[in-house]
Amino acid sequence: MNRAIDSSKGSRSVFLFTLLAIAAGSTIAIAANPPAVGTEAKDFELSALGGGKVKLSKLTKAGPVVLIVLRGYPGYQCPLCTKQFGSFLDAADQFQQAGATVVFVYPGPAEKLKDRAADFVKGKDYPEHFQILLDPDYDFAKAYGLRWDAQGETAYPSTFVIDRQRHVAFAVVSKSHGGRTNPADVLKAMLSK
Repeated sequence: MNRAIDSSKGSRSVFLFTLLAIAAGSTIAIAANPPAVGTEAKDFELSALGGGKVKLSKLTKAGPVVLIVLRGYPGYQCPLCTKQFGSFLDAADQFQQAGATVVFVYPGPAEKLKDRAADFVKGKDYPEHFQILLDPDYDFAKAYGLRWDAQGETAYPSTFVIDRQRHVAFAVVSKSHGGRTNPADVLKAMLSK
């Protein structure tokens, strides 16, 4: 019985603290967790580098989506992101045969983000089933629990495979600059489902 009373008091304290913080003009940030295998991926809509908006729920209707979150522009073009992008570009035909859309999210401060993303893909021809999406001011990275909030950082390099029902079938979140996925592992995960 005491546990129920203590629990009730604790809940009231949290509720009152939240009300006081809101009344004082504070916002309480509740950290999101990155999508995990078996969970439903949150829908999102982001601007594409080439123009227009891209919505996850629309992409998944056509087939699986490989979602790769890059570091974007942490003050320079990340060489590991460039290498990863190139490796997926080399495997573009395999992803097309699997019916997948490959989406790269490029996060960063809104100012000059489009220019920086354009510089990232400069001189690279990528197929129609590859999309470069912009994440100004890290709104997507925060919503997906991927914001690497440290000096000189942007977002955790991550890769997800999302099926037609928007369920996460594969998830890798690297807490370092390395630990990137490669096309072979992603294709293997896609084909094993």
